[in-house]
Amino acid sequence: MAVEVETAVPAAVVDTPPAPARRWPLPRARRDPIPRLPTDTRLSWVLTLALAVVSLVSRLVFISYPSDKLFDEAYYPPEAHELLRWGFEYNRGYTFIVHPPLGKWLIALGEAVFGYDSLGWRVPSAIAGTIAVVVLVRLARRLTGSTLLGMVAGLLLAADGFSFVLSRVGLLDVFLEVFVISAVMCLVVDRDKVRQRIREHGEAVGFRLGPRGWRIAAGVLFGAACAVKWSGIYFLAFFAILSLFWDRTAWRDAGVPRPTRTALRYGLPGAVWALAVVPVLTYVASFTGWFLGENSQGRHWADQHPDTAFPFIPGALRSLWHMHAEWWTFHNNLDSPHPWQSGPWSWLVDGRPILLWNPQGLTDSAGDQVIRYILMVGTPTLWFAFAPALLWTIWRIVVRRDSAAILVAVAVAAGWLTWFLNPDRTMFIFYMAPVVPFFVLAITLALQDVLGARSPEPWRRQVGLGAVCLYVAIVVATFAFFYPVLTGRELNRADWLLRMWFPSWF
Repeated sequence: MAVEVETAVPAAVVDTPPAPARRWPLPRARRDPIPRLPTDTRLSWVLTLALAVVSLVSRLVFISYPSDKLFDEAYYPPEAHELLRWGFEYNRGYTFIVHPPLGKWLIALGEAVFGYDSLGWRVPSAIAGTIAVVVLVRLARRLTGSTLLGMVAGLLLAADGFSFVLSRVGLLDVFLEVFVISAVMCLVVDRDKVRQRIREHGEAVGFRLGPRGWRIAAGVLFGAACAVKWSGIYFLAFFAILSLFWDRTAWRDAGVPRPTRTALRYGLPGAVWALAVVPVLTYVASFTGWFLGENSQGRHWADQHPDTAFPFIPGALRSLWHMHAEWWTFHNNLDSPHPWQSGPWSWLVDGRPILLWNPQGLTDSAGDQVIRYILMVGTPTLWFAFAPALLWTIWRIVVRRDSAAILVAVAVAAGWLTWFLNPDRTMFIFYMAPVVPFFVLAITLALQDVLGARSPEPWRRQVGLGAVCLYVAIVVATFAFFYPVLTGRELNRADWLLRMWFPSWF
């Protein structure tokens, strides 16, 4: 019988060697890609608002000092004052206005309340910087499922010297930052609500989701970001695509047979409206004063050039388009040397911060030299962690397919990598403003792994929590150490040199 059984086995089976066991399995998610929100809603808001108060107060203290215009305050506050007086920026022959008006309208609100002085044109920045801290707390909490990590992210941003100084000057970039992070927050809320609705539907078939208010709000905020500075366009484009991928993932996880087709059918039309039409309408609406002003810059270009193409388009729109073409030429060809310019590579390590103020010839009562310095420099112990945290983010994407890490990578691509498209352009470190919260979020995700998940071994969690607290304390202490050169406090030369860590900071 043994011989008969042996001879009954096909030769192909006998000769085929066994398949080798796979030693390295493909990466798979090790946790729920979208964690549940914590249940401590009331406590989380109390902590968030407490941090907001601390952040706002820290930014308002001595905010009117100095009264001099710092860096590009020479342009934006006067232009904001024109908006306040006439509703538009006057068509002057000696200057060229090159940014949309919304950010200057926000500065104008401060000037309307506090007057046309340094207090008036800087308070809106302090409020915007504080809102950015609040939104980052809520975003990090939602992405990590941890109120603790949300507070860590907000505290790190609040203690960032770069963000602190940017919140105390009348520049535009802080408004771009708050609109971008708020728009991303709205898209994340929309993602979670859509997943919940699809899950609750209970059937593995596509269906219409109806109006999605959070996504429309994101479109308005992205349009507002573009109406502050054009670099908001990259965030809009990148996150609009990511939002569609989120829809596809939700349908796929619900068991829909063709998730891509379903996402395009039920998500694309609404996405075109919310993330294309609505931002354009918001952007154009920011030019209302320009349309109404008879003396606005470039307002009557079409009237002066009646033979241009597309005469059937209203003259105001053709004039607006021509002005935007001039802006594009200006920004794309901006290569004038500047002593404080820097390239995108150096931004990650504070390579060339911007000196905003350094009056000369100051002495104390004894005749010794006194130095007052306002340097737009990121807290080094925070910024030096940006690059390692970015690498850790990539690792989380490859190994875990982590949705929070993907969001960070998309934001970094939109807000940092796109600046490499035109390396010859004159650039400054404050162009990093809208992406800094996402680098902080990358560090927070790394700290999440340091903290570790709750496990039967309590020592692991305690050690991780101690390490996280130690790092946050180091960042806050470094911020306090650099505070004098962030606010223009008096320093003797020796104390000032202690804070000048690199030759490029002079």
